[in-house]
Amino acid sequence: MTADSGAAGTARRRVIVQLLRNPQGAVCLAYLVLVVLVAVTSPWLAPSGPAVTDLNVTNAPPFTPGHLLGGDSAGRDILSRLMWGSRQTVLACLIILAVSLITGVVAGLAAGFHRGRFETGASFVADVIMSLPGIVLLIALYALTGPNIPVAMAVFGLLIAPMYYRLVRNVVLGVRNELYVDAARVVGLSDLRIVGRHVLWAVRAPVIIQSSFVLASGIGIEAGVSFLGLGDPAGASWGIVLQDSFNGIYNNPWAVVWPALVISVTILALVLLGNALSDVLQSSARSKRLSPRRRRAALRAARHEDVDSDSILVGSSDDVVLSVRGLRVAYPVAGGELREVVHGVDLDVRRGEIHGLVGESGSGKSQVAFATLGILPREALILGGSVLLDGHDLLEDEAKMRAARGRRIAYVPQEPMSNLDPSFTIGKQLTYGLRAATPLSADQARGRLVELLDRVGINDPERVMGMYPHEISGGMAQRVLICGAVAADPDIIVADEPTTALDVTVQAEVLELLRELSRERGLAMILVTHNLGVVADLCDVVSVMKEGNIVERADVETIFQAPSEAYTRELLSSSRSVELMEI
Repeated sequence: MTADSGAAGTARRRVIVQLLRNPQGAVCLAYLVLVVLVAVTSPWLAPSGPAVTDLNVTNAPPFTPGHLLGGDSAGRDILSRLMWGSRQTVLACLIILAVSLITGVVAGLAAGFHRGRFETGASFVADVIMSLPGIVLLIALYALTGPNIPVAMAVFGLLIAPMYYRLVRNVVLGVRNELYVDAARVVGLSDLRIVGRHVLWAVRAPVIIQSSFVLASGIGIEAGVSFLGLGDPAGASWGIVLQDSFNGIYNNPWAVVWPALVISVTILALVLLGNALSDVLQSSARSKRLSPRRRRAALRAARHEDVDSDSILVGSSDDVVLSVRGLRVAYPVAGGELREVVHGVDLDVRRGEIHGLVGESGSGKSQVAFATLGILPREALILGGSVLLDGHDLLEDEAKMRAARGRRIAYVPQEPMSNLDPSFTIGKQLTYGLRAATPLSADQARGRLVELLDRVGINDPERVMGMYPHEISGGMAQRVLICGAVAADPDIIVADEPTTALDVTVQAEVLELLRELSRERGLAMILVTHNLGVVADLCDVVSVMKEGNIVERADVETIFQAPSEAYTRELLSSSRSVELMEI
């Protein structure tokens, strides 16, 4: 067995375990397994055959000796008929699922991956089928096939196949242009292997969830068709039992309750199982999270560990705007263990200072920046440390962190286009954010933002305020975000790789803008970057991170002229090699 298949098997087992630990999912799954077992074993477990009559139990009430649920108007045992009827109901649902799944998924994969004429034709056919009244077609089909439930269910499977088609096609359209798919093409994988290994894996979760709802609709449609008299009266299904009981409702009202209850509970179980599966698959796609009990245990253990207690808290010093002391961040990994990614980091940022935080990818610099903003992922665990603003620890009080964020501490993100909501204009987004952080009126906020947009180098700011994000360039989007960051007049800005997504010319303009704003407003700034050229051009002080630790801290001249650590020298050497290659 390969490593990939072993990892896939482990992931599947993890999903099953999580589903069984979910009370809703476990109960629904147990009930549905019971239904299937009854369907398989009914010839041996049912008290009598589905058509065996006993006139002594005609319209018998529940709990009649030998007839737990009573008898119907023909003297047949209701419990036996429901047990036998589960066979036809389960078979009908499987037919619907198989036909719709095979037809819809295959067509959706082909249309989404290859597109072209097939997609156009398949989409047209899907739209036509979805516009047809399904139950009317099934009634019309009865005139041709008679009471043939398997054929009727196969036709119904074709009628709901467009649901799978649209779902799969939309997911595939989002996956087909991913870089890993292009990489698979480059190494020589055929389209069939790419679809089977990469694309099909991406659509598995929505298809599994959708299947539970299709099964639920299958039970409903089979019961409905049989209840309308289109089923085989000589057979037994839940719908037929419901129809027979309904015909004698005035003589035996209880007979209607049992088939209606079984149908309703089974449909509800399938729907709830689909919701539970959705929750489990979404949680398994994210990083692991510790339970509240284990988080508390990890924090208690961290307090007893040897922490640098000699750190001097300088967060209240006059020239220090923000002080980070002893920050430790960890994430849960497989097996319930914790992996610490930031190890007791200390950091001081002074007023008017641009403090560079550099290091290779995975060194923990972004984790430090996100911790100061209070935007670490929910699964992250802060094992210790403090973020001091005016002597107050923001990590101890979420209310203080919320009050400081956006007002005292601002953020300039790495990807400007993905941080603007495409549904709202630039002006709407900036005004909403500024008014949330300040008591300004709408007109006052708009006036300030227009002035700031002009200051950050955007021509015709009035026109830009009315534009949507897709109508501006990446450089303009970054200037817009810088405008939003400084609009509330913060004390410090955290900039996470603010020029990575920009071309060289725009990078230089944005860096010059950040420098000017820092000087004009006395802004302190934490600049997270791996680009030492940006550090040399912009920063006053540099902290070098490696494997979650700050290994060297000095002013920018010292770092570049006389670094004391071998790791810093390696970074500088690598940067110079890259520059020579570019030249």
